[in-house]
Amino acid sequence: MSKKVYIQIYGCQMSERDGASFRAMAENCGYTETGARDEADLVIVTTCCVRESAENRILGNIGHLNRWKKEKPGRLLAVTGCLVQQTGALERLRRRAPHVDIWIGAFEQERFADLLREGKPGAVVAAAPPPGPPLETAPLAERGKISANVNIIYGCDNHCAYCVVPATRGPERSRPPAAVLDEVRRLAESGVREVVLLGQNVNSYGRAENWREDFAWLLREVARTPGLWRVRFTTSHPKDLTDALIETAAAEPAVCPHFHLPLQAGSDRVLRAMNRGYTAAYYLERVRAIRRALPEARISTDLIVGFPGETEEDFGETLRLTREVRFSQAFTFMYSRRSGTAAAALPGQTPLETRRERLRRLMALQAEMSLSWRQALVGTTQEVLTTGPSKHNPALLNGQTAGREITVFPGAPEDVGLLTPVLITKVNSWTMFGEINRK
Repeated sequence: MSKKVYIQIYGCQMSERDGASFRAMAENCGYTETGARDEADLVIVTTCCVRESAENRILGNIGHLNRWKKEKPGRLLAVTGCLVQQTGALERLRRRAPHVDIWIGAFEQERFADLLREGKPGAVVAAAPPPGPPLETAPLAERGKISANVNIIYGCDNHCAYCVVPATRGPERSRPPAAVLDEVRRLAESGVREVVLLGQNVNSYGRAENWREDFAWLLREVARTPGLWRVRFTTSHPKDLTDALIETAAAEPAVCPHFHLPLQAGSDRVLRAMNRGYTAAYYLERVRAIRRALPEARISTDLIVGFPGETEEDFGETLRLTREVRFSQAFTFMYSRRSGTAAAALPGQTPLETRRERLRRLMALQAEMSLSWRQALVGTTQEVLTTGPSKHNPALLNGQTAGREITVFPGAPEDVGLLTPVLITKVNSWTMFGEINRK
C-alpha cells in the first residue's frame, strides 16, 4: 500500500503553485494524494506571512498537527512557503514548533525529494534565492484538472512599505520564455483548458533580464497555444501596465477580459507613503485605457484601510475612487502592522476601532458595486467554464465566466470541463445563478 500525502495551503495562488510542486515531488517518491488529513502519512503545509495575524493563525494550526503526528508513528510534517523564507526566522520557528520534521524554503524545492527518499528529515531553509534563473519545478497537471497556475516570474523589486514579499521571495527573476511556453503546451495537451499566469508583478516579466520578450509578447504566445481556451494573469502592477499589454488582451480571444489591478488606496499621500509608484490620477487613466480597448472588461482590485497616517479625508478618497472605477470585485484588508516592513516604523498607527469601522464602510460600498455588475447580467447568457460541483451544494455545478464571475447552475457530470452557455436568472454580490441555455 502506498503512503499518502495531504497538502494544506495558505495564502495566494503562488502558495497554491508551491503546493502543486511539492505534491508532484511527493508523488514521484511514491506518495498518493488524499483529501483526508487523518489518512495521511505526510502533511505538507505551504504558508503565507503577508500579515502577522495570518502567520500566527498558521503557526497555531501547525501546532495542532503535533497531535496528528503522535497518533501514528512515522508520520512526517513538512512546512514550506513564505513563512520559512523570512531571513533569520528558522530558529524562531523551530522553537515554536519543534515537532515539524522539515522546514524547507521555496528555493530549495529540489532537496525535498531527496529528504523523503533518504528518510532522514532535517531542517532546510533558504534565506535568499540562488543566483541565476528560477529552478524548473513545474508539476504536471492532475488528471481531469480544468484550470492550472503557471509561474512566469518570481520575487518582487517594488518594496511597498507594508509588504514582506521582497524579503521572502527575493528580487525579480523571470522564467525563460521557452520553459513557460513548454509548460503551457504540456498542460493543454493534458486537458487543461485555462491557465493563470502568476507573479508578484507579471507586468515586469523579463525586465530584470533585459529580454526582448516582455509580458505582452508572452501573453500573446500563451494565448495562441492549441487546445487552450482561456488565459488569465495576476498580479498586474498599475505602474507597469503598458498599452501594448492592454492591446494584446483586447486582440487575443483567449485572454479573459479581466484585470486584477491593485489600487491599495485612493489618496496620493497614502500611495506615496506606501511606495506604490503611481498616483490616483494615473491609476484612473490606466482604467480608462482598459475600458477604451475592452468596454466589457472587469477590473478587480486590492484595497487597504487604516494605513499609518491615513486620515478620514484620505479614506474618503479611497471611497471616491471605488465609486468611480466601479470594481467588479475587491479584496479589502484592514492594515495590520508587520514587523520587518517600512510601514511598521511609521508614526500615526491608526487605532484598531477606526480601521474596523473604515473596513465595514468600504466593504458595504464594494458589495453595492459588485452587485450592480452582476445585476446587469441577469437575463443574459454567459459562457461558463464549468470546473466541477459547487462546494456549497454538490447537486449543482460551479464555474466562472470570462469576466471571473462565479456561476452556479444545475447540470450533468458531462458538462464539467466544457464551456457551458448559462442563462443568468439571479445574482448576489459574489455569485451568479442560472440554468443551462442550449438554444
